[in-house]
Amino acid sequence: MIPTRIQLYDTTLRDGTQRRGISLSVEDKLQIAQLLDEFGFDYIEGGWPASNPKDTAFFQAVGPVVKHAKVTAFGSTRRRGVFVDTDHNLRAILDAQCPVATLFGKSSLFQATKILGLTPDENLTLIEESVQYLVSHGLEVIFDAEHFFDGCEEDSDYALKVLNAAEQGGASWIVLCDTNGGSLPGQIETYLKKSQSLTDIPLGIHAHNDSGLAVANSLMAVQTGAMMVQGTINGYGERCGNANLCTIWPNLVHKMHKSAGNENMIQELTRLSRTIAEIANLIPDDSAPFVGDNAFTHKAGVHVGAVRKYAAAYEHIRPEQVGQTRRILVSELAGRSNLLYHFQNLDASSETVKELVQTVKRMEARGYQYEDAPSSMKLLVERSLGHVPDYFEVDRFHASVTHDQRTIAEATVRIIVGDSHFVEVGEGDGPVHALDVALRRALTRIYPVIAGLRLQDYKVRVIDGRDGTRSQVRVWSLSEFREEPVHTVGVSRNILEASWLALLDSVNYALWTAHSVPATIVGPKAQPL
Repeated sequence: MIPTRIQLYDTTLRDGTQRRGISLSVEDKLQIAQLLDEFGFDYIEGGWPASNPKDTAFFQAVGPVVKHAKVTAFGSTRRRGVFVDTDHNLRAILDAQCPVATLFGKSSLFQATKILGLTPDENLTLIEESVQYLVSHGLEVIFDAEHFFDGCEEDSDYALKVLNAAEQGGASWIVLCDTNGGSLPGQIETYLKKSQSLTDIPLGIHAHNDSGLAVANSLMAVQTGAMMVQGTINGYGERCGNANLCTIWPNLVHKMHKSAGNENMIQELTRLSRTIAEIANLIPDDSAPFVGDNAFTHKAGVHVGAVRKYAAAYEHIRPEQVGQTRRILVSELAGRSNLLYHFQNLDASSETVKELVQTVKRMEARGYQYEDAPSSMKLLVERSLGHVPDYFEVDRFHASVTHDQRTIAEATVRIIVGDSHFVEVGEGDGPVHALDVALRRALTRIYPVIAGLRLQDYKVRVIDGRDGTRSQVRVWSLSEFREEPVHTVGVSRNILEASWLALLDSVNYALWTAHSVPATIVGPKAQPL
């Protein structure tokens, strides 16, 4: 049996840009359109022609970019008192030279009469005439019945007359809109069935997420018979957003066994989500279904123990199906399973493992957090097994900041290697930078490989601010060594010490992964202090 094909209609470039904080350039919009086309979306709504210079420029440039999808121009039905052939909005849609136009009109009696000031019949007439005008010019017309479900709650007979007006005008699709995002799945089912009894035109769904039900309502609509789903990537949109196509698409294919989009590309869905987030300059939602960083992340020891035996114990699909990877965290909630997942060389029944679990819990009680510091975690484990030698010992360190015309940070580091003491001074933009410079100068004379360690990111988090400036702080550092990330953590009430601990872990990790030989001095020996 051939699965039913559901049309995916993306409105990220129009409805999605109404989200606070999103402003896409023409190049941004073209790049997103190309991605959506690559992933097999059927319709790409490009914007509202002539509403702003960027949308006009997009429609002029998009032709060569999109190979398969139908680029769609969006707009409203004609204005009151204006003929269709002189309506600025309808003329702009034609000028955009797209194969498809999406027109929205009021299907709520309240919206038509109180907001637009139309009589009920005037509203029906302008809908039918506007659709008919664009159809007569050869366009495929999708009619978005705005406020449809709210309209049905007010006066379902009138809301259904609006659909009939669009059908009489020649619309190819009628899309039922939960514009205010307040409908429940049961309402979607009830009024979609009523609509099906009235028209043979295929129906679609356009849901907003103000009640957190946009995805559920969209899937309910498909289950009831809708053949098109409108939404945005990552659920971007005004207020609480639109229906999230990154959640809907894999559910359609993997759960409802529908055909939608280029199904071979679902295995790269996470790339699509994160690339568009990057283009929009927004931080991806870690807790997003399917594509979020946490979607296949396991932390509780009981869960990890089960997943090690059967992944399906706590995963509804395989992460690879949507371009994800499984993550197992080591934390205060961890049991032996979490450690054994990452470190296969550990003996599950050994005292070392039991001690490590307790050590992790003690460290996290002090404020450490190893979830995002896997390099520090690995050092902790490998040291307990005796695999990490002592490359050097820190005798003392000192940092100071002075201001004379300009702010100067200086640091002195004294280390011990073998029987020799070495001291170096560093200057930096701040005390942590100065300490980093001084330590590197001391160590690269002994371990030249350290020159390849580069700090990439540095973050400070106050763990509990009730103690004010003497609060415990957690420092994360991200370095790069031999093209691999090094994530480390340090905790202290002293921000310099916390930074220093994270810095020492990154240095030791680099030396260990480079298989450096302890106490080997390269080059001229420095004078002992």
